[in-house]
Amino acid sequence: MSTGTAGTADPAERPTGAADRRREQRGWYFYDFACSVYSTSVLTVFLGPYLTSVAKAAADAEGFVHPLGIPVRAGSLFAYAVSVSMVVAVLVMPMAGAAADRTGRKKPLLAAAAYTGAAATTGMFFLDGHRYLLGAFLLIVANASISVSMVLYNSYLPQIAEPDERDAVSSRGWAFGYTSGALVLVLNLVLYTGHDSFGLSESEAVRICLASAGVWWGAFTVVPLRRLRDRSVRPGGAGAVGSGWKQLLATLRDMRRHPLTLSFLLAYLVYNDGIQTVISQASLYGSEELGLDQTTLITAVLLVQVLAVAGALGMGRLARVYGAKRTILASLVVWTLILLAAYVLPAGEPLFFYSLAAAIGLVLGGSQALSRSLFSHLVPRGKEAEYFSAYEMSDRGLSWLGPLVFGLAYQLTGSYRDALISLVVFFALGTVLLARVPVRAAAAAAGNPVPARI
Repeated sequence: MSTGTAGTADPAERPTGAADRRREQRGWYFYDFACSVYSTSVLTVFLGPYLTSVAKAAADAEGFVHPLGIPVRAGSLFAYAVSVSMVVAVLVMPMAGAAADRTGRKKPLLAAAAYTGAAATTGMFFLDGHRYLLGAFLLIVANASISVSMVLYNSYLPQIAEPDERDAVSSRGWAFGYTSGALVLVLNLVLYTGHDSFGLSESEAVRICLASAGVWWGAFTVVPLRRLRDRSVRPGGAGAVGSGWKQLLATLRDMRRHPLTLSFLLAYLVYNDGIQTVISQASLYGSEELGLDQTTLITAVLLVQVLAVAGALGMGRLARVYGAKRTILASLVVWTLILLAAYVLPAGEPLFFYSLAAAIGLVLGGSQALSRSLFSHLVPRGKEAEYFSAYEMSDRGLSWLGPLVFGLAYQLTGSYRDALISLVVFFALGTVLLARVPVRAAAAAAGNPVPARI
């Protein structure tokens, strides 16, 4: 089901046996293992509070910084930078997906995106003093890079896993990611809490934690680059990668032929926007609104990582019984309850914060892993990277709205609680939209076999 402007993966180039698939699957898992430390140590734990402190140090008497002459409340800078990074990703991801499908050379593109992001993250070691603009720039580059890399990474899933395997394979990938996130956070916790004994200031310890995530990301990316295989493509028209924007338009036209797939993407765009915003702003909320120290935030996120492994695997098992769609819908109800509880959470009470962290951990990995595997059933063959670029635009590239709403709410009210409660609408609306998608009919309309449970 090609548009005629992109190459179609040659079935003969697909792995022919279970042993071949397992080898690629094991390599595939390791990209989650590599890049997830950025999402946990950098985006979720350290960078939000640290960049905010750097911005506050550079702020004027009224608490504003002025990047490019624009007055920005220092406490909103991090959220705005995340939002800008998502806009940059929107511009790059479709071209990366189109180029991957047209040339069949996903690995070089994956390597370029991964190592650009890893280099930007490693460069965060130099974020000190009043260098809030450097921090915002490196955040934008790293966040956009991980988004582009995930387009290419996710597009391998339909090629390395049979339809009945995808829920389990996707969940294992997330479990690998949360395992590495937990391991690195333990090391971060040791370094941060014992920074005096290591002869480091608190700022130096944070900057080492940030930079080490980039080193980890780059080092373990070697494994998937060695295990995953590029597939040959059949010539299908214009062959120049430079026609990426034409390919994007062709992809959008092709997606109009699959309105049920588009309906799922719309639902995912909405509810995942809420999830991504909670992930990126949780530590900022804990430090600035609840007055919790950095050690509490690190241990809370570590708890999320540990429980997310069990949650991803457990929800994968639930999906085999109840179907991925029903399991995701149940998780969205839990997400809504978590936000309502967080709104009334008392300040200075770590135990309550840990309780919410545990609840987040149990639904975080599963809701994301099952969304990815569910979408893989709705993608026409030969269009994996292009369609997953649209998926990744929903996952990360269009997740600029949540952080923007969060930042604006704080800019206008000065209250992170008001900013947090604004996110409830993303989960409520996303639940309604997903419930209306007939996923079995969507998979059949895409020309794919329909699993017994979906």
